[in-house]
Amino acid sequence: MTAQSPNPGNHQRIASDNIPFVRPFQEFAGREASGGILLLACTLVALVWANSPWAHLYTALWHTPFTVGLGSFSLSNELHFWVNDALMAVFFFVVGLEIKRELLAGELASARHAALPILAALGGVVVPALLYAFLNANGSGAQGWGIPMATDIAFAIGVMALLGDRVPLGLKVFLTALAIVDDVAAVLVIAVFYTANLAWGALGVAAFCLLLALAANRLGVRHPLPYALIGAALWMAVLQSGIHATVAGVLLAFAIPGRTAIDQHEFLALAKNYRNVHIDLCWAWIINPSGRMSMVTFTSP
Repeated sequence: MTAQSPNPGNHQRIASDNIPFVRPFQEFAGREASGGILLLACTLVALVWANSPWAHLYTALWHTPFTVGLGSFSLSNELHFWVNDALMAVFFFVVGLEIKRELLAGELASARHAALPILAALGGVVVPALLYAFLNANGSGAQGWGIPMATDIAFAIGVMALLGDRVPLGLKVFLTALAIVDDVAAVLVIAVFYTANLAWGALGVAAFCLLLALAANRLGVRHPLPYALIGAALWMAVLQSGIHATVAGVLLAFAIPGRTAIDQHEFLALAKNYRNVHIDLCWAWIINPSGRMSMVTFTSP
């Protein structure tokens, strides 16, 4: 018997587990509540910092220029922009994938279950806006009715992560769907009512990129690279159109293939058929009394 060579990936993981100062970080990252803990900790630091004598340093940090470039192309903006328009687009992309999975084969697979968070999100958009407009009618802030519409989806998910398994799965899906529909509705309201000039050419490019992603999905493309390239172009087009770039993350998420390349029932049927054929071939060749090999017909049950 020959000994099998150890898996290099497992060897690296075991080696890293033996490093004393790495292990606590690995255990922390593996906990479901880690994201929520980091979110609340950073919020606390930001609140203390922004209200301290060093508040000007906090403001200067977010206005630090940051440039991303490839070849002759470069995009330069403040750190605040990269967090709000780039990283949040990735966040919405991940959340959008979760919602799509639930719509296809999860808690929101039926129209009846999906309608509840959608209606609740619309209520969370309309009611605060009407209440704000009523309280500020004819005032200097009357035009700000769109401000209270959005739900902070990051904090909503962060608080649920802190509670971990104590929050039922259905409630997690409901709140996540509600938050993302609420945020998308708020972004669309800002685009329609608060954007002075929409760049229709950029919107056309964004629509083309979305159709291209949907076509790739329809054609069965499973490699992530085409979707990453299309997603980057979609994000840039939405950004240039005047609409908040996080919408690109949601649109791309719903264009990503949500089902496996092989249907589960089809795969099980093929596997069972292969097993039966394999048994037939094994038993078809038997040794007859003369010691010669002969083929006989055999059908497995």
